[in-house]
Amino acid sequence: MDQPTGTVSSQRVYSGRIIAVDEDAVRYPDGSTGMLAIVRHPGASAVVPFLSDPRGANPTILLIRQYRHAANGYLLEIPAGRLDPGETPEACAHRELKEETGCTAGRIERLTTVFTTPGFSDEQIHLFMAMDLLSGDSAREADEFIEPVTMTMTEALSKIEQGEIRDAKTIVTLLFAAGYKTRTSDQSR
Repeated sequence: MDQPTGTVSSQRVYSGRIIAVDEDAVRYPDGSTGMLAIVRHPGASAVVPFLSDPRGANPTILLIRQYRHAANGYLLEIPAGRLDPGETPEACAHRELKEETGCTAGRIERLTTVFTTPGFSDEQIHLFMAMDLLSGDSAREADEFIEPVTMTMTEALSKIEQGEIRDAKTIVTLLFAAGYKTRTSDQSR
């Protein structure tokens, strides 16, 4: 299984506004080759906005209820969006927070970066938490139908357990952020 791996050849078969699709001839770890369709995505950032101290007993967060055609309805999510060319993940998080909620963050902290669906896509989402928020006017895109939803972290975690929050980036970010208090307490010792 120590064979060199990688792309032998690649052909772009679709290019759209958000994604592209390549058909890649690849070499697998055992030396065999095969064909894969790979969705190419520029990457994205997602941010959980904290309305109170994230280290508090049960912090208040701001989610959005957003219409998603592919999901056949509305989903509870955190603000997120794709990276613009040349944009840093942190700048994208600030921009999406402002566009979708109207809030600006005094402080944004990186949590982690995850692959969304590495079986067929190279998309990575950079996950952040935003604090010290100032409210303002949102600047949503024409195809965004969003309403803000405020709840405590405990309520959000309960909605994950009950299947009311089903968006993967939101679930990962909320679970990661829920451990923030524990991680920061351990680091200060």
